[in-house]
Amino acid sequence: MEAFVSGGAGGVGAAAVVGVFVAAAVVGGFVAAVALVERAGVIAPRKRPNAPPAVPGLPIIGNLHQLKEKKPHQTFAKWAEIYGPIYTIRTGASSVVVLNSTEVAKEAMVAKFSSISTRKLSKALTVLTRDKSMVATSDYGDFHKMVKRYVMSSMLGTSAQKQFRDTRDMMIHNMLSTFHKLVKDDPHAPLIFRDVFKDELFRLSMIQSLGEDVSSVYVDEFGRDISKEEIYNATVTDMMMCAIEVDWRDFFPYLSWVPNKSFETRVFTTETRRTAVMRALIKQQKERIVRGEAKTCYLDFLLAENTLTDEQLTMLVWEALIEAADTTLVTTEWAMYELAKNPDKQARNIVTLFQLIVGILGIINQSFLFLAFFLLSCQERLYQEIREVCGDETVTEEHLPRLPYLNAVFHETLRRHSPVPLIPPRFVHEDTKLAGYDVPAGTEMVINLYGCNMNRKEWESPEEWVPERFAGGRLEVADMYKTMAFGAGRRACAGSLQAMHIACAAVARFVQEFGWRLREGDEEKVDTVQLTAYKLHPLHVHLTPRGRV
Repeated sequence: MEAFVSGGAGGVGAAAVVGVFVAAAVVGGFVAAVALVERAGVIAPRKRPNAPPAVPGLPIIGNLHQLKEKKPHQTFAKWAEIYGPIYTIRTGASSVVVLNSTEVAKEAMVAKFSSISTRKLSKALTVLTRDKSMVATSDYGDFHKMVKRYVMSSMLGTSAQKQFRDTRDMMIHNMLSTFHKLVKDDPHAPLIFRDVFKDELFRLSMIQSLGEDVSSVYVDEFGRDISKEEIYNATVTDMMMCAIEVDWRDFFPYLSWVPNKSFETRVFTTETRRTAVMRALIKQQKERIVRGEAKTCYLDFLLAENTLTDEQLTMLVWEALIEAADTTLVTTEWAMYELAKNPDKQARNIVTLFQLIVGILGIINQSFLFLAFFLLSCQERLYQEIREVCGDETVTEEHLPRLPYLNAVFHETLRRHSPVPLIPPRFVHEDTKLAGYDVPAGTEMVINLYGCNMNRKEWESPEEWVPERFAGGRLEVADMYKTMAFGAGRRACAGSLQAMHIACAAVARFVQEFGWRLREGDEEKVDTVQLTAYKLHPLHVHLTPRGRV
């Protein structure tokens, strides 16, 4: 659930950070007015002897103009090489401390949590989340602890996950069936992975949150039925785009009295449409409950608790609906991209050769087998691990603990392609220290996960995707999560277990069932959509059935 603001590639919160750091283009017209305010003494720069290093910027706008490329996580990582793992920038009137190392980030999220627990939301996110009425966006307190307990008990916790096991299995089965059909219809045409995976993930989210894979719903405000595609657009796609909307007043709050009608119209229209669709979906499920046709779901649990306002209920169900729509999709797509990249066509011949040598000589030479294993491509190495553990059986979630290389593929993908490159700002509400520096109350804090996971002092050749760095006992169990893709401490992502179940089981089944090869020319297509980790170019792959019985 934290994916909305801290855990999703492609999540609304991830996209929203774009609006926090790329407003230079929209604030230029207000520079003169702000200059007058600054001269009047409204903005008084404060010098602190033990403050983190400051990145030089311009008067009034600070460092906004240096973030115009719309990929601030990459700029922050470059600055970390100059100023160190912790430094300060200014975004208009705000002072922002940026963290670029795992050690400092964990200090902030765990050891100093009590001083830095408040979410700092943009105007757009404040509207879209109904002023933090969700698990991921609420400040740490009684409401947050209550609603997180609800979602863990009914949907995302260990016991709750067992309830939806059959639904997850069916989701993967449906995807494989679609892949087989597409390959049979045209064996030479590449298929678009994202289209198939996205549809099935949304189906799973519908069943978990609303108890039904809704194909259409009547929306009173629209006066008509809307299709599943329209439901997806209103609740997911449109919200992702709306979260990028920039309100320049976020950077200059002392000018909040100046109207920004175009921004307000876009954001409130999108939010109103989302709310209308969600209320229609909730109403439909309530009617199924009355008729005795409803299946147990998150909404049923929330209704039975009877502790929430209608607004809170709507927001929590919506949060559950989008929970798997971004982070899990992004991670799985990147994992399959890396596995399909430059596959070793001779891999099977190498294995066969060594097996033949062993058979002829009548020996079991472990060094031969070890060498053969490491000559394989990552995809074939994973396939051989699955064959060794599962034989001809279908790989299932029960096999996952016995597939260490699969686990390494998952964690290395989270490191190299962090689903959310930047954790959206938190607010330092009392004076504290970080990495030995004084950080005053009122400062905003941003954790650059991309910078942490590309830090050369912590990772060897960080720009390369190498699952082996997580394999072979190289890291302790606790260190397997040093990528911090699911956060840390008391605000750790509630959906991490489900994300791991879905992504790992899906990748294992996909590799067990097919050989994967990128469309020619796609080997270096690693660009992402602005700040998010979404692949700019959706994954196109050629699949070859492995001929399993």
